[in-house]
Amino acid sequence: MSAATGRDFQGPRRGADRAVLLAHGAGADRRAPALVAVADALADGGIPSLRFDYPYRAAGRRAPDRPAVLAAATREAAQALARRCALPLDHLVVGGRSMGGRVCSLLVADAADPLPARGLLLLGYPLHPAGKPDRRRDEHFPALALPVCFLSGTRDALAPRAELAGAARRVAGPVTLHWLESADHGYRPLKASGRSTADVLVEAAETSVTWVQSLPPPAVESGEQGVNAP
Repeated sequence: MSAATGRDFQGPRRGADRAVLLAHGAGADRRAPALVAVADALADGGIPSLRFDYPYRAAGRRAPDRPAVLAAATREAAQALARRCALPLDHLVVGGRSMGGRVCSLLVADAADPLPARGLLLLGYPLHPAGKPDRRRDEHFPALALPVCFLSGTRDALAPRAELAGAARRVAGPVTLHWLESADHGYRPLKASGRSTADVLVEAAETSVTWVQSLPPPAVESGEQGVNAP
């Protein structure tokens, strides 16, 4: 899609049996490096994806929209991707960076009107707000009865490794936890690690594609997957 629409579609328009919706984090937009890296890798793997801007970013504002506005925009983008690929909603994998991934997880867990999805791809899930570890954001995890992939840095201050691993055990569906060594919440590694941010983005993108490709078609029941040890 064109930049004027606030959406970027990549990959084949027809023929794929799954597609991925990528929502951005609070301080970024659809051009965030992690989202672009994942979308490029998905396209190389023949999997369509859609990146989109939330209304506040499209309007040039810094403060995120109200939860109801974020939710409505996410549902609208999911519908747009499903139409573009001629796929049912439950063939989509939804997720994205930080806040965007959290919004998707809340919609999937919505008891009144759950967003159908094949899986959840959470790139740096914000388990709690910055500096507020007591305000946990995992109360809806037991309602997530679908495959979930967490890709988090081992230095993520918004989701310390042991805490996220413990919270992930509350997810009802099969969980994959992939740790990005030395990376923080923004996927930046320590210089002493010998890794660059580009290295981390490549790992996150390749891992995302492998996981999305591993998901069985919606008509096939998922097998059991364990949570990696912290």
